Amino acid sequence: MEALKTALERSLNLFTTLGIADIVDILLVAYLIYKAIWFVRRTNSYNLAKGIIVFLLVMLLADLFGLKMISFVMRKAAELGLIALVILFQPELRRVFERMGSGFGTLRGERGTEIDSSIAHTVLACTEMSSSRTGALIIFERNVKLNEIMSTGTIINADTNAELIKNIFYDKAPLHDGALIIRGGRIAAAGCVLPLTKNTNLSKELGMRHRAGIGLSEQSDAVVVIVSEETGSISVSIDGMLKRHLTASTLERLLRAELIVEEDDRDQRGLKQLFNKLFKGKNNEEDKRDEKTV
Repeated sequence: MEALKTALERSLNLFTTLGIADIVDILLVAYLIYKAIWFVRRTNSYNLAKGIIVFLLVMLLADLFGLKMISFVMRKAAELGLIALVILFQPELRRVFERMGSGFGTLRGERGTEIDSSIAHTVLACTEMSSSRTGALIIFERNVKLNEIMSTGTIINADTNAELIKNIFYDKAPLHDGALIIRGGRIAAAGCVLPLTKNTNLSKELGMRHRAGIGLSEQSDAVVVIVSEETGSISVSIDGMLKRHLTASTLERLLRAELIVEEDDRDQRGLKQLFNKLFKGKNNEEDKRDEKTV
């Protein structure tokens, strides 16, 4: 009992000595741990993470029991292993830093009539393609630039128009199999090839178009709109999450929320945006009826 009392007193003394710098330090470490866990989950590296933990435990035990030769060999292996991990996960690390950097000094979307018009035409086109069961994959680029993805397709650089979108995804059109990219409210490219998601826990109902859309949203901050060719269902993928069975009104509301920044919010930048992402509120009741998250 005396030991517990002593421990509590020490804990209270520790909290009373905490300063602003200590609190900031703790928050930053917590954020880095969160990002490390997020990275492991996004890259499906559970087994690799387990292997690293076992390796570190063995190295610690070697130090405790005085096994100098094993300890020396494992420390050298750890030094080389850090370089190997950077090389192995170079594409994923690059995307992580791109997305982290895009959160500072930038807005969530662009204002203006072009964005507003592109959303309206996209919703109209998706509604009509849903009725005719025409498959479509439409990407709204945000802060992370998709130049590499655009290079796999055909550059268009045209105003966003519902009839043009429908013509691009007409099943006998040469560009209908690829993705259409909208940059700054204009159609930048079409027929683009997207990376498939590595998530193996997705529903078997989802085809290659949905998996490609989820894959791109995992690797960038783009908003991806998908129209199913089999069912005509409209879906949106953001940050690797898929919202399915959207109505036209829900689709428009979601796109406006993600792509348009209100005038009163134009100065919200940097860390505030990152914390907002971590503590997102739940969708309203109407969204819950219209959407199904995978």
